Amino acid sequence: MEYIEIYGAEENNLKHVSLKIPKKQITVFTGVSGSGKSSLCLDTIAAESRRELNETFPSFVQQYLPKYGQPRVERMENLPVTIVIDQKKTASNTRSTVGTYTDIYSLLRLLFSRVGKPFVGYSDSFSFNHPAGKCPRCDGLGTVTELDIHKLVDFDKCLNDEDVIHFPTFTTGAWRWKRYAYSGLFDLNKKIKDYSKEELDLFLYSPQIRLKNPPSNWPKSAKFEGLYPRMYRSIITTKEGKRQQKVLDKMVSTFTCPDCGGTRVNERVRSCKIQGKNIADVVEMPIPEAMEFVRGIEDPLARDIRRELLKRLGALNDIGLGYLSLSRGTGTLSGGEAQRIKIAKYINSALTDMVYVLDEPSVGLHPQDIDRLKVSLRRLRDHGNTVLIVEHHREIIAMADHVVDMGPQAGSHGGEIMYEGDYPGLVASDTITGRMLRHRSGLKGQVRRPAGFYHLEHANLHNLRDLTVDLPKGVLTVIAGVAGSGKSSLMEFFCEHCGEEVIFIGQKNIGINLRSTPATYLEIADPIRKLFAKANGVSQMLFSFNSKGACPACGGKGVIVSDMSFMDAIETECELCHGTRYAQEVLQYQYQGKNIAEVMDMTVEEAIQFFDGEPFLPQLRSLEQVGLGYLHLNQAMTTLSGGELQRVKLASQLYRTGSVFVLDEPTDGLHLDDVRKLIELFDRMVDGGNTLYVIEHSLDVMKHADYVVEVGPGGGRNGGDLLFAGTPEEMLSSERSVTRPFLEAALEG
Repeated sequence: MEYIEIYGAEENNLKHVSLKIPKKQITVFTGVSGSGKSSLCLDTIAAESRRELNETFPSFVQQYLPKYGQPRVERMENLPVTIVIDQKKTASNTRSTVGTYTDIYSLLRLLFSRVGKPFVGYSDSFSFNHPAGKCPRCDGLGTVTELDIHKLVDFDKCLNDEDVIHFPTFTTGAWRWKRYAYSGLFDLNKKIKDYSKEELDLFLYSPQIRLKNPPSNWPKSAKFEGLYPRMYRSIITTKEGKRQQKVLDKMVSTFTCPDCGGTRVNERVRSCKIQGKNIADVVEMPIPEAMEFVRGIEDPLARDIRRELLKRLGALNDIGLGYLSLSRGTGTLSGGEAQRIKIAKYINSALTDMVYVLDEPSVGLHPQDIDRLKVSLRRLRDHGNTVLIVEHHREIIAMADHVVDMGPQAGSHGGEIMYEGDYPGLVASDTITGRMLRHRSGLKGQVRRPAGFYHLEHANLHNLRDLTVDLPKGVLTVIAGVAGSGKSSLMEFFCEHCGEEVIFIGQKNIGINLRSTPATYLEIADPIRKLFAKANGVSQMLFSFNSKGACPACGGKGVIVSDMSFMDAIETECELCHGTRYAQEVLQYQYQGKNIAEVMDMTVEEAIQFFDGEPFLPQLRSLEQVGLGYLHLNQAMTTLSGGELQRVKLASQLYRTGSVFVLDEPTDGLHLDDVRKLIELFDRMVDGGNTLYVIEHSLDVMKHADYVVEVGPGGGRNGGDLLFAGTPEEMLSSERSVTRPFLEAALEG
């Protein structure tokens, strides 16, 4: 057997790790969160493969490729080309759909151009991104954005008045306001409502024009443009519009295009049909329905396209994404859905002898869908590839040909290989993972009784079908169901209609940037700086690397970036501050024997001991309670996973009592031992008088719930019905529950 050989890996917390990974097999990397799994798979193996691959391209091409630093490893041997199939969503583009991303839409365009009747044009004519195919009203987007000009402009004012145009960069005196005031086209003291038709048309609708005799204060290169086209071109469709979203929302409405009905294509394209269906009808179908449509086409001209379409649609269906439609925007997919679409894409690739690295592919999957995922992962392997999986799910670990268990703990207490071998050996081992895999919990002995119910009636949001349900108060409730069944829709409807404040803690971005750290997010950075300032009798600003304390050489970044023109930019540790980010004179000041850089580099666990008795200790303890004790105080929040960000957000809310919480899959990315700790935290929250609704697939959480509400039975159009509501024990006798057989199996162990 061939092996990928790694010697002396020391990236992040890895402690001189050496190992051999069998090629053309499935190797699963296990261990608690922060134990070094990703440091080994992603930051060492994948990073080195990508870096060396990029170096094979000409230097001109390299400047456009992503930059990968050289990982800290002595050497690696027999390393194939590596592809990372992560949970990052594809670039958010309103023109990208499941169909376009998987190239299935390109095949459908070819199909309709060949056998559709009447003939309306070649393949490009069916594209909503092409002038021949797109709906002229919405420009192929399917939605229309309309600006209410009376909410943007005060027609009772003149251009010289304050706040005549209600948008930040158009305020009186601002540079965009000057494009109208300095044009010489308008009387600045004349109210907008008194403009003649010609003046109003010029002010609101004029395309870009060069002024013939502009006033002297008009910029030489500038063109005049009416308010409508300028707002659409420069604001509404740009990043500036996203930054000013709250202001825009007051004056802009977005709705389904009335001309194309949201199909994106024009009437001519919609007139071309196969078996009574046009291309827009087909992309709206769930995947299994689209497969049935394609199977029914018998025209000999479609034979090759038909085979290729069924292969690609089948891969999506087999991996559990049958509930999606091809028209679904890629920006609306969850991280797990985006990852599974990538897996489906690579299953049909002709490439072989590759390494595929998957980061927790089980995330967001119901136990029923895990079986489908396992089939897809085996297909990747059987095609002659090496599959490396970072994973916590029992079923995925059990399917491994080879297991590497990292630990023993997280952060600086991790980074070692605790076990290497087959799955039965892991279960028998004395590692944390082995002990947790052996342990099977039963149903909770005594469930809490609800303190009352929220009554929801006729919920019809998204795929919910006139659903009526009572949701219990004062207990731990799990919202269950397969992916796409309507769990999140039910909770969204609940948040809107329950009549109380609901704290929703999802995995979306929590307003972070490169300078955000756990210390700044939980507002403990300032109190720490104050302790240093008081102990040394100097300004608090000295202890901020974003202020007076910044290293003068690197500006507080800790690294010096050298632009090498056509070569990779070289990032080197700042020689003056040695990566601490602080100026040398700042590091002479100490608090309890430590300088500010040493304190900020502490893990949460270390900081709890160091700051014992300080008033901000509860914030630090809250991070430990949600299983994030391994994070460093100065760690960039941009390096955290969605699950970690979610738990930071949860930590900031733990002081609450008598509140209603909705948590969206909080066990994502958690080791079985951390799931146990999280369940204990949920118990403390409920005992503190809170109501918890947890959208969750984890059977361990379900076994510990007081109440379960299950929606389904399938995803997308096949979901949205109430299957079950009651205690976990009552679920075991439910005839409609899709989850019941998996819960039974988990109890039998």
